Amino acid sequence: MSNSLIPNRSEIPASDKWDLSTLYKTNEEWEADLAKTAPLTQKFASFKGKLKDSSQSLLNALKAYEELFKTLETVYCYASLCHTSDESDSSFQDMEGRAMMAYAKAGADASFFSPELMSIPDEKLNEWINLPEFADYKIFVQKELHEKPYVLSEKEERILSLATEALQTPDNAFSLLENVDMDFESVTVNGKEEPLTQSTFSLLIRNPDRNVRKDAYKKFYKSFVKHQNVIASLYAGNVNSDIFYARARGFNSSLEASLYSNKVEPVVYKNLINTVHKNLPALHDYYSLRKKMLGLNELRHYDVYVPLVKDVETKTSYEQSVEICRNALAPLGKEYTDILCDGLLNGWVDRYENKGKRSGAFSSGAYRGYPYILLNYKDDAIRDVFTMAHEGGHSMHSYFSKTNNPFMCYDYTIFEAEVASTFNEELVFEYLLKNAKTKEMKAYLLAMRADDILATLHRQTMFAEFELKAHELVEKGTPLNAEILRKIYRELLVQYFGPEMVFEEESDMEGLRIPHFYNSFYVYKYSTGISAALALAKRVTNGGEKEKEDYFKFLKSGGSRYPLESLKIAGVDMSSTKPVQDALDTFAQIVDDLKKL
Repeated sequence: MSNSLIPNRSEIPASDKWDLSTLYKTNEEWEADLAKTAPLTQKFASFKGKLKDSSQSLLNALKAYEELFKTLETVYCYASLCHTSDESDSSFQDMEGRAMMAYAKAGADASFFSPELMSIPDEKLNEWINLPEFADYKIFVQKELHEKPYVLSEKEERILSLATEALQTPDNAFSLLENVDMDFESVTVNGKEEPLTQSTFSLLIRNPDRNVRKDAYKKFYKSFVKHQNVIASLYAGNVNSDIFYARARGFNSSLEASLYSNKVEPVVYKNLINTVHKNLPALHDYYSLRKKMLGLNELRHYDVYVPLVKDVETKTSYEQSVEICRNALAPLGKEYTDILCDGLLNGWVDRYENKGKRSGAFSSGAYRGYPYILLNYKDDAIRDVFTMAHEGGHSMHSYFSKTNNPFMCYDYTIFEAEVASTFNEELVFEYLLKNAKTKEMKAYLLAMRADDILATLHRQTMFAEFELKAHELVEKGTPLNAEILRKIYRELLVQYFGPEMVFEEESDMEGLRIPHFYNSFYVYKYSTGISAALALAKRVTNGGEKEKEDYFKFLKSGGSRYPLESLKIAGVDMSSTKPVQDALDTFAQIVDDLKKL
């Protein structure tokens, strides 16, 4: 859509925008709550040195903590949603900035809490939190105690806190280099020069014209090669920061330090990699099929993102998409679909694009108010139906989490976050495939699903393996540089893509352009998330009332359990390799179905 046809925010009907009145009815109400955060911060800080005085003193401190951070969460959520709806509005930028400053101030003033809580003898603390009046805070305190073996003295914790900003330098510098300073030239598309940027690259690499894809690929990675030594140094700095943090706290490795707070053992991470390795022949089979379907003599790295099947023309209104979700998610029961569809139609969702609105989609909310969804829905893109179901899954997870848990333990982890969303996507896929009226639509859906699973399971596992290898090298005493990092990544490319793929000289530079690597040991959660989601979708749709109720126990767990525990209650054991293997089997079956079509 040309920019001239995109409406201003003021031109969007209220019925198509989210209803933020469940947070604040006016900006003045928001201002009043923001003003409360400073005295609430002071109130909480006044408990410094008093936590161990008595159970009542600790209880009062926890109540002050809850009041402060519940208010801050609501204040920030409202400001953030306003800002994302129109990023060109300077008043919204100001609101979000002031909310972040209030959060930062509260975080700094609250830094005494954990070390002081840990100083209370375990026997006394456990006796206190088992009192009836601590019911809403018990799980929160227990999770704090889980961190105790690696919490340092107050002075040491302060030093680590002061180092935080400095240790973020590699991430900040890489972001500025990649998004601001690097020049990617331009690419000729249909006789016109199109600028090559981070955002346009993802579109150009999917262009049906192979010359466009090759030109975009070569020019894009040429810029990274030019800066390879600086980027390698930045990533090495990030790895060194992780290792410094892990060793300062006394962990055996940076991987262990990253997984500890979620009670995930390193073996879960390594089992994921090993299981994907055993199933690489099916992935190689997919790339052979891709080469054949695209009619290529040789498959190049710039050929792996172009759609296997041309877009099938469809027209699905927003309201029709809601009904598809209602029908597809029927195995979850009427209560689930009624709540979701009512929310999708009445106030949860900011539906359509407007000038200044953030691109993409997300689900976001606070303990108070709706679990909001941002979309940029287009009725001619069947993928947007999946996006609606995906974000709806997140929001329903949030809905059940906060209606079944107190504020202090309602928020679920990132490890669990992608399960409910991908679960919904899988049910929509099965529904649309079952009801597809043409062979072309079936092929389109299968190809899209294969690409989605590959991108989330295989590709993210390859990334996770790269991170692990890089960190282990440094932990064993080998410093990182561009040559070493490119060698690690090229070996992984060859291993994962298989014999059909012909790589370019600069293909291994891909490993130096992934922003997620600056949030170490994060990407594996996408792989475990889709594995759990596919397993649970199959379990619920093939099962009965018990299987459905088990899944709802997971949705209602929120942050009251550790992620592996909540998923085990749902019916999937992520400490075993079975869910990953089952997901890989699903991928292999989709590839076989595509072959038949």
